[in-house]
Amino acid sequence: MKTKSLGLIVVIAVILILGGCGCNSYNGLVKGDQSVQNAWSNVETNYQRRTDLYNSVVKTIQGSANFEKSTLQAVIDARSKATSVQVDINDPATLEKYQQAQGQLQSAFGRLMAVAEAYPQLQTTQAFRDFQTQIEGTENRINIARRDYNDAVNQYNLQVRTFPNSIFAGLFHFQTKAYYKADAGSEKAPDINFDIK
Repeated sequence: MKTKSLGLIVVIAVILILGGCGCNSYNGLVKGDQSVQNAWSNVETNYQRRTDLYNSVVKTIQGSANFEKSTLQAVIDARSKATSVQVDINDPATLEKYQQAQGQLQSAFGRLMAVAEAYPQLQTTQAFRDFQTQIEGTENRINIARRDYNDAVNQYNLQVRTFPNSIFAGLFHFQTKAYYKADAGSEKAPDINFDIK
């Protein structure tokens, strides 16, 4: 009888320990998931800030009667595409699609800014000068938000993949999340030529 009672106590103790570990692991995974979602929201917020700034400069440029319309239209199209991409941070393919759309927008806008250099009357408007100042700060914010997102993903992925959390992550369907990667081609140094002829 005493052996049976002792066995029952051991089984109950093991169940309580595993239940406590399971609850602790589950709560840690939920907190990690929420941190990743919060960090991703900050990335999206900063991209939205950039899009809003781009909208402002597009309106300023549209007021210039002789401005190159095809370059302006390329920015408008890229902006439309970038804002239409829906991201599921659990799906690396949608994150990659979002990154590509944002990269295309930034590239089109870079071409627009290069063309804008040829329009001195545009360069002297206060709105255009304000934009140039604000965009630099926004790009820095985007880089910080992306880094913070990757840090949150790293912490979360470590929780999902380390033992014993990996057991509970599998039971509760927590999966690793994708990192925000550098834009394609960014590993190559730009070709800068200072030769003046």
